[in-house]
Amino acid sequence: MVVIPSGDFQMGSDETEFGSRANELPKHSVTIPSFSIGQYPVTQAQWLAVMGELPEIDLSFRGDNLPAVNISWMQVDEFCKHLAAITGTAFRLPSEAEWEYACRAGTSSPFHFGGTISTDVANFNGGEPYGNTPKGQFRKSLTPVGYFDAPNAFGLHDMHGNIWEWCSDIWHDNYHGAPGDSNAWFDSGDLGYRVQRGGCWRDNAISCRSAFRVGDIAYNWDHIVGLRVATNLV
Repeated sequence: MVVIPSGDFQMGSDETEFGSRANELPKHSVTIPSFSIGQYPVTQAQWLAVMGELPEIDLSFRGDNLPAVNISWMQVDEFCKHLAAITGTAFRLPSEAEWEYACRAGTSSPFHFGGTISTDVANFNGGEPYGNTPKGQFRKSLTPVGYFDAPNAFGLHDMHGNIWEWCSDIWHDNYHGAPGDSNAWFDSGDLGYRVQRGGCWRDNAISCRSAFRVGDIAYNWDHIVGLRVATNLV
């Protein structure tokens, strides 16, 4: 777990950012108290240690140090509850605001690396690069957590690509009425859909931007969806 310092940031994207979408608007100020978040996504070995069995993962996607995938939001919620019972620490999913704040690590660019991204530092479909960036590798599978050794300024790995990460918030089509703090957004919206962040190994580079967000059916799973845990500092 990595302690993330408190601070303010601008959540969302500028309309001029390449790839910006309506659901990333309006850009708005958010205040985040200090919290802690996993340095890496939860691995399959960690999931097995907590839950006693793995999700239904194809053999070609299995590996102790690969991210746990094929997990619904409800399964992720159960994992956090089991982990809390084992450790005595109230583990949970990060809110969407906490996730983006942790991903940006003080940056305002499309990626915490800067204005672009390459397959030398993240796992995504390199055949669909960002803007005018040259094409890169398409690995067509997961990479071990920390594989690229390219952490952001907070020391977090794999915030762009590899797997989509569940957040606690329910899905909203835009940020009108969004909280100005770190609390998950549960008002209105669609309880059947939850937020995912970060992009994944089979997505294009645009989908891996810090501001990019999707809402997925809470019971949906695939070999592209996993989690990263968080805790309060109290």
